[in-house]
Amino acid sequence: MSKYIALPKGVTEAVFDKAIAAFTGILGAENVLTDAGQLAPYRKTMMAVADDSHAPSAAIVATSVGQIQQILTVCNKYKVPVWTISTGKNLGYGSAAPGERGQVVLDLKRMNKIIEVNADLGYALVEPGVTYQQLYDYIQERKLPLWMSCPAPSAIAGPLGNTVDRGVGYTPYGEHFLFSCGMEVVLAGGEVLRTGMGGVPNSNTWQVFKWGYGPSLDGIFTQSNYGIVTKLGIWLMPEPPAYKPFCIRFPDEGDIVDIVETLRPLRMAMIIPNAIVIASTIWEAAVTVKRSSVYQGAGQIPDEILKEVAVKNDLGAWNVYAALYGSPEQIEVNWQIITHFLKKHPKARIVTEQEAGDNPVFQYRADLMRGKPNLTEFGLYNWRGGGGSMWFAPVSQAMGSETLKQMEMAKRILGKHGLDYVAEFIVGWRDMHHIIDVLFDKSNPDEVRAANACFGELLEEFSKAGYGTYRTNTEFMDKVADTYGPVQREVFRKLKRALDPNGILSPGKSGIRI
Repeated sequence: MSKYIALPKGVTEAVFDKAIAAFTGILGAENVLTDAGQLAPYRKTMMAVADDSHAPSAAIVATSVGQIQQILTVCNKYKVPVWTISTGKNLGYGSAAPGERGQVVLDLKRMNKIIEVNADLGYALVEPGVTYQQLYDYIQERKLPLWMSCPAPSAIAGPLGNTVDRGVGYTPYGEHFLFSCGMEVVLAGGEVLRTGMGGVPNSNTWQVFKWGYGPSLDGIFTQSNYGIVTKLGIWLMPEPPAYKPFCIRFPDEGDIVDIVETLRPLRMAMIIPNAIVIASTIWEAAVTVKRSSVYQGAGQIPDEILKEVAVKNDLGAWNVYAALYGSPEQIEVNWQIITHFLKKHPKARIVTEQEAGDNPVFQYRADLMRGKPNLTEFGLYNWRGGGGSMWFAPVSQAMGSETLKQMEMAKRILGKHGLDYVAEFIVGWRDMHHIIDVLFDKSNPDEVRAANACFGELLEEFSKAGYGTYRTNTEFMDKVADTYGPVQREVFRKLKRALDPNGILSPGKSGIRI
């Protein structure tokens, strides 16, 4: 019987012993974890699979670029794969567990320095372990006139990891990769690459000009396994003199068509400058309501029960959150334009911050749209209970007919498997991210099987309809990669072979292997 709970693919126990000994020499025994108890946080997943299928062989904790370089030397020598995490809190997409059984988790949470925040130019340079809460507190303590952008359950997640996985937030800087500038990347061979202007010795423009000279490389290090990003520049938004968050509640699911057709021109014209969220009843109700308190039946929760939940909790079938930023005069002009547009939709009910009062659902959204991190959205996991969650994330055109089609498809497929439709649309300029949380009870084998089959069917049916998935959990990365066709997969494979010939960096990430 092996002393390890798993072994890397193709690596014997004797060879792995040598690798562990080498890691211990670099990091110290306290930072090389092989005991089952120590590895418990790195093997727990929320996906509809057995956790053992993603069990690591070890976890190693690095604190510097130099250590990472030495670790990669060992990995290349013994052909040991490492799965890199920053804070490991990417819960809806896979958590801290590796993509494949037996990989070594390379944990960078202790590389948590905020290297610089420049108040004049509005940027930060951070390491992988920096959390959004840490950066927010840094800015507040120094009274810097800057706002950051963060995703929803954000306090324990980090800007580097979220940006590199192309996550989004809710301020005007909410397309996080778009508002990043300059990476430091450790390549598989140990070389340190600084993208953009960072390659120029003593560069003072690394975090202000994205492109540098020649091909822009930053994109290939997002959602990939071509290198380990150890520093990232992010742009911060100047604190506006005034801020007006608001919500528009619509009573019927079919209103999604009018919502999108009304808001798209306002978003494209930057009248509404931030990423608009259109959240379903359950997504909002889960902050304060448990499913079992309103429905104990089997199968998808009935529409009439959801309507009762919405009325009782002062919610809509769809709840639209957006904000205005700028001078009071600018906000007043744009507010008049918005209210004029909404007069065409008598069912729309506008709620401002003053009218919402201390409503916790409104307040956490208002905080997110000003870049204040919180953990409120984790309430979603209390809706059904049981610790199972997988986010399905197809992209839609910002067209009412398309969003209605996606909603109806998703609701039908989820209902077929006895699961609820828990979703929100996040509006970009011309696109919408349709985030569907497939919630299930992981302690119930029937629900686990249903959720896995449901996710697979969602992916298959949406792909057939021409809807690409922009992000996924580690269990379905190969299947999502397949939907983009063999040419793209082969290009990704060629890049992998060139940059990581031994295939040691996060094999299987986004379906990419040598």
